[in-house]
This record gives sequence, structure tokens and C-alpha cells, in this order.
Amino acid sequence: MTDTVFVLNGPNLNLLGTREPEIYGYDTLDDIAGRLEDKGKALGLSIEMRQSNHEGHLCDWLHEAQADGAKAVILNAGALTHTSLALYDAIRSIKVPVIEVHVSNPLAREAFRHKSFVGMAAKGTIAGFGPFGYELALEAAARL
Repeated sequence: MTDTVFVLNGPNLNLLGTREPEIYGYDTLDDIAGRLEDKGKALGLSIEMRQSNHEGHLCDWLHEAQADGAKAVILNAGALTHTSLALYDAIRSIKVPVIEVHVSNPLAREAFRHKSFVGMAAKGTIAGFGPFGYELALEAAARL
């Protein structure tokens, strides 16, 4: 096992900071990555931050995390959370613990967001704490 934590972000998360800031805030993925790098150093962890609008990339990266012996994966799958059996299967097929993260609280939003295929396979979920949720997830990963 390495001290690397993969931080994987799904569709539309490249728009953080500009997309519906009343829901997601003004922090960009680069802002979040910078804070995770700093926190990771303090925890003795390295961060591998990635984003894709394509489901298959996320599946491939989950497999890569397993092959590389990553310590954990932090996954914000965006809307794929609620639709992707492929991500569910990919998470179930690896031994690396996956921590689901959401900037908003899906349970406080539209009913279609209440079901999480990612959450059904993940070690745990952190939601509703804005971008700080990523830092909480990294702390959890460090303790696994």
C-alpha cells in the first residue's frame, strides 16, 4: 500500500466555483486541490486529484487505485452517484476503501438525488459540508 489518496471527481465538477454557487459555493477544484495538498502533507499523504465528465474514466481510475495500492479513494461522482451501476460495480471490485463526498447534501435536495449507488458500495459518505467535505474525507482516509 502507498500513501497516495486518489481524489476523483465526476461530471460537471470542473465547473465548481461558477456552477450554481448558491448550492456549491465559489471554490474551484483547483482551490480544493490546493487545500488537500497542504492537508495531505500534514498527514503524510500524497494526493492524486482527477476530474472527468466520462463515467468510464472514473471506473478506470478506481481500477488504477487498486493496481497502484492506493491508501484510499475519495469520490465525488456528481450526478453519476444516482445512476451508475458501473461505478457501483467498480467500487465493489476493488479492495481500496472508497469515501463518497458531496459538496451539497443530496438528501436535502430533489428526490431523485436520494439514492446513491456509490454510497451503497462506499466505506462511508460525507455530504453537505461544502468543499470542506473533501478535507473531512481526507482525514477519514488517513485514519483507515
